[in-house]
Amino acid sequence: MSATHLSAADPTAGPAIGRLEAALRACRAGLRGVALHSFVINLLMLAAPLYMLQVFDRVIAGRSLDTLLYLTLMALLAFAAMAALEAVRGRTMIKLGSWFDQRLGGDLLSAGVLAAGAGNAAPSAQGLRDLTTLRNFLTGPSVFPILDAPWTPLFLIVIFLLHPLLGVLATLGAVVLFGLAVANDLSGRRALERAGTASRAALGHAEAATRNADAILAMGVLPNLVRRWRRANAEMLDFLASASHRSAALGALSKFIRMALQIGILGSGAWLVLTGHLTAGGMIAASILLGRALAPVDQAINSWKSAVAARQAYRRVAAQLDALPPRAEAMPLPAPRGLLTIENLSYAHPGAGEALLRGINLRLEPGESLGLIGPTAAGKTTLARLIVGNLRPQTGHVRLDGAEVCQWDPADRGPYIGYLPQDVELFQASVRDNIARLGPAGAEAVVAAARLAQVHDMILRLPQAYETPIGDGGIALSGGQRQRIALARAVFGPPRLVVLDEPNANLDQEGEAALLAALAGLKAAGATTVVIAHRPSVLRHVDKILVLRPGQAPAFGQREEVLRQVTGPTERPIAAHLQHSGEDEDVHSRRA
Repeated sequence: MSATHLSAADPTAGPAIGRLEAALRACRAGLRGVALHSFVINLLMLAAPLYMLQVFDRVIAGRSLDTLLYLTLMALLAFAAMAALEAVRGRTMIKLGSWFDQRLGGDLLSAGVLAAGAGNAAPSAQGLRDLTTLRNFLTGPSVFPILDAPWTPLFLIVIFLLHPLLGVLATLGAVVLFGLAVANDLSGRRALERAGTASRAALGHAEAATRNADAILAMGVLPNLVRRWRRANAEMLDFLASASHRSAALGALSKFIRMALQIGILGSGAWLVLTGHLTAGGMIAASILLGRALAPVDQAINSWKSAVAARQAYRRVAAQLDALPPRAEAMPLPAPRGLLTIENLSYAHPGAGEALLRGINLRLEPGESLGLIGPTAAGKTTLARLIVGNLRPQTGHVRLDGAEVCQWDPADRGPYIGYLPQDVELFQASVRDNIARLGPAGAEAVVAAARLAQVHDMILRLPQAYETPIGDGGIALSGGQRQRIALARAVFGPPRLVVLDEPNANLDQEGEAALLAALAGLKAAGATTVVIAHRPSVLRHVDKILVLRPGQAPAFGQREEVLRQVTGPTERPIAAHLQHSGEDEDVHSRRA
């Protein structure tokens, strides 16, 4: 018998260590290697000032061509080694960035899907965009000033060795430039954070526009939408301009200070040379060392925006990963038969004042079918999401064969559950891959699901049959075709529990007949079925009915018994139509 897995840990509990922090610890050896390479690279950078020092003080004074030749060869060898180490360091950072993407990308995608499925966030791939920002920072030129900055004291120490006066002047300049970098960060951080928030809001408007293009174009909403996007984008540009103006001013000031320091070092060195306290080679070497010591600070100011964006992306990635429920040891359970029980179930959406569902109890034996009816906003779709485990009840339980559905890992419970949501979304893949739930299923299983959903003949009429690419979201198919293929995806497996949320909303007469045949096939296969529908043709074929109204479930039981109890204005026409249709069926059978 196949086995499922039930998570033994509370999925709301936070992980002992953040996933991002764990990833950083896992690549600690690589980061140590990068730090060691940076140290050696900065040591080799001393070759240039030492070369100048020796040329001015020894070669020119001694007029030794052999010394010049050997010094030049040694300097070139040092520069070649430095270039090789920089290439290795760059390749290492690229590999670390790619490793981060591979290690965390799947978790971020899972976290985004889980958050959207639980209603805690709008559907978005922002986590993956943040990971891309982090990877680009790690693999781009902006990270190297940060790697080189810790070795600035090394160059200051060498300047001190040349002459204390030059060392003091260089140290004061480095402190001033570091202070400007800190001031640049503190003064513009809040504006950049607001700019990032406004940018994501503007991008959200644009994404919503592309998803609703038909309605926007048909009803002339595009000019209004563009105005709203421009307001959001203008807010982002205002914050960004505010931060950029301060950054540009501080950058110009830092450039002036750095150039003034170069003049100060050369002037002070020349004075020391004239007074006999320093050689000409020492003056040139001090100037080169100062430029190298201040370069990381100056570059950090120029790449400040990318560093701030990477820091914000890091925080968002860490928060999203920490919100992902940790994987715990799983206990194997037998495959479910399809016994669905709901005990004292209550649920309220986050921020809602009152519970949408309250005190719901029901029991469906394997192979039984349930129809959900009720007015709009009564909680039918919310109950469906609770049944399949996408939402977690505030109180009560939803159990499949006695196991809490919401505690099942989605990857483990998925093969035994079929779900057709109200808003049908298909994957950007072939018809076959959509039915197979993007898995490596054999052709027999895919065709069996299509036949059970009565959609096999329709698929064969497509240009490439089961290999037809349907485009992003199923754009190449009609609404009815998407719904019928999504039904085949729901019954693939076959599952033991199937939940269909208004499965006939986009179907014509042929499609609805196929749906009824599919429901009969599911019942014959012993699958437990829950159907949300307003058309009586579907409800005539269920065993039980649950009536929902906001905050209550006034009726549940056998179909005929519930129909006698229904008196509400929403359900009364359905009840009358069902009873009338049942009389017509009896008359037709007697005539036959």
